[in-house]
Amino acid sequence: AYGTKVVAGVTPGRGGTMFDDAVSVYNTVEEAVLQTGANASLVFVPPQFAADAIAEAVDAGIEVVISITEGVPVLDTIKVVHYAKEQGVILVGPNCPGLISPAEKCKVGIMPSHIYKGGRIGVVSRSGTLSYEAVGQLTDLGLGQSTVVGIGGDPVSGTDFVDVLSEFQKDDDTDAVVLIG
Repeated sequence: AYGTKVVAGVTPGRGGTMFDDAVSVYNTVEEAVLQTGANASLVFVPPQFAADAIAEAVDAGIEVVISITEGVPVLDTIKVVHYAKEQGVILVGPNCPGLISPAEKCKVGIMPSHIYKGGRIGVVSRSGTLSYEAVGQLTDLGLGQSTVVGIGGDPVSGTDFVDVLSEFQKDDDTDAVVLIG
């Protein structure tokens, strides 16, 4: 509904089915990538399976992995963050709300999209709730956002403030950035 092009779902054992009569479901991320050309993955799995799900996405050639899962074991996270970086994959999270480029460009995550407004301010936060509060206040003031990234609140995350700031520096659509610790 937000404009994000959802091309596949992955649930082992449910390959060959459809979600909502519009999205094909595959048994593996590799199958989904081969069939659809998917380049991003949103991970919603229990904590004990999250690292394996992230690694599966990395192995399948996914370029950006966003892990919503909270409470991933720290040692698992350390290993998979290192692995993703070695492979040149951007890992956002775990324990993050995702990312959004407002004005119905793209949303990959669990943010309440009605509070966002397109504009030129980037927002980066470790806390989903605080990012929603900051965005709500910016929007109320008439200040729109270019992209909002929730990097995750777990002790170890794949993307940090410096990573996101360097991406904002490359972005001609962002004039200012708000950091929320």
